[in-house]
Amino acid sequence: MGTGHYSRRKGGRAKIKKYKRKTWLCNRAKDRDQIQDEIEKASEPGSKPADQFEYDDDLPGGGQFYCVETGKHFADAKGLADHKKSRYYKRRCKEIKEEKYTQSEAEWASGMTKEKLPPAHAKK
Repeated sequence: MGTGHYSRRKGGRAKIKKYKRKTWLCNRAKDRDQIQDEIEKASEPGSKPADQFEYDDDLPGGGQFYCVETGKHFADAKGLADHKKSRYYKRRCKEIKEEKYTQSEAEWASGMTKEKLPPAHAKK
């Protein structure tokens, strides 16, 4: 008969796959390839400089303090400066400096290449 507040017990959604996937994807960082593409587009002539962003109320700090390497927004300049000293930022910069993966490289790694290896027991 109660019309009171209904609450789930703690961890009640732990086994629901859709819920897990949704919560994992919403907090996921950008992939390395996506960030490398953004940096390449920003370096092209005629594109807007990376340090100028339009004001957006929905983003922290109005979207003015953005770290391109990690793809994160910060509330103020001090937060961004502290972030640029962090281990996560330095590791991410190191990853981004590496060469981008290509489709041919992915096929080679998966064993889908067209090259044929000589048979192990060659007949003479």
